Amino acid sequence: MRRPPLVTFALAATTALLLSACGGDDSPADPVATGTPGGDFPVTVGDVTLEAAPTRVVSLSPAVTEMLFAIGAGEQVVAVDEFSNYPPEAPTTDLSGFTVNPEAVAGYEPDLVIISAYADEVVPQLGSLGIPVHVAPDNPTTIEDVYGQITDLGTLTGHADEAADLINRMSDDLAKLAADAPERDEPLTYYFEIDDTYWTYTSGSLVGSLLSEVGLENIAQDDSQVSVQLTAETIVAADPDVIFLGNTLYGVDAAAVAERPGWSEITAVRDGNIVELDSDIASRWGPRLVDLVAAVVDAVSQVE
Repeated sequence: MRRPPLVTFALAATTALLLSACGGDDSPADPVATGTPGGDFPVTVGDVTLEAAPTRVVSLSPAVTEMLFAIGAGEQVVAVDEFSNYPPEAPTTDLSGFTVNPEAVAGYEPDLVIISAYADEVVPQLGSLGIPVHVAPDNPTTIEDVYGQITDLGTLTGHADEAADLINRMSDDLAKLAADAPERDEPLTYYFEIDDTYWTYTSGSLVGSLLSEVGLENIAQDDSQVSVQLTAETIVAADPDVIFLGNTLYGVDAAAVAERPGWSEITAVRDGNIVELDSDIASRWGPRLVDLVAAVVDAVSQVE
């Protein structure tokens, strides 16, 4: 879910602690398949062809790391970036997915590197070292985009069946959550805060599309981009019924929001409908999107 650079870096820090990976989440992890890689090789996904299942994978994306472990490819992963803190057994290093050091990555002798950002810079750099690089973009806008990434990772690692199983579980869980969401004559409106300078996910983002499926209406109606920066005045005027905080890792909580000048007039603030979300889960596009939607549905089910 690509954001402006400053927002991206801020949320990334969320994972070492954010984007706590989901780390601070106590919910059970997705079932992880076990066993040796299968599938028919060679395989080609995009510009990458692998003659055999990789055994030394480096992930430079927290969301990708979660996907790899969820499809049973964790034992093939030898290193992940500094913000990949979930699941706990992920081999976190000081590698950066934002300022990639090709020599440092090569030091792990990878037979596959997976990135989500800065592909134009990283792919040629690692390619010059003979390292295959797969790009799983950080700007998916629909759940189908996410499923496509999971499918690609399953193909590349020899876990196609496990990837299909994960997609089926996610699809079933999200459908059940949509069915369980309360029906209303008028949809609740919401503001989803990414950071305290009022960057927010739009209706055209992955988060926006998922929340629309459970009957919510984004105050940032914009299908042309994933995120926008609003003004405080705009948010107050929009008067959302619910406020979701995806930046709790940075000390932003309901009390702090309620103290903002003029925000006491907002319905969400007045009625106490400010929802503090796990920052990692709120900003990664992996298997725990189900957990994000579950937290949202639970919260809005309590709104009268």
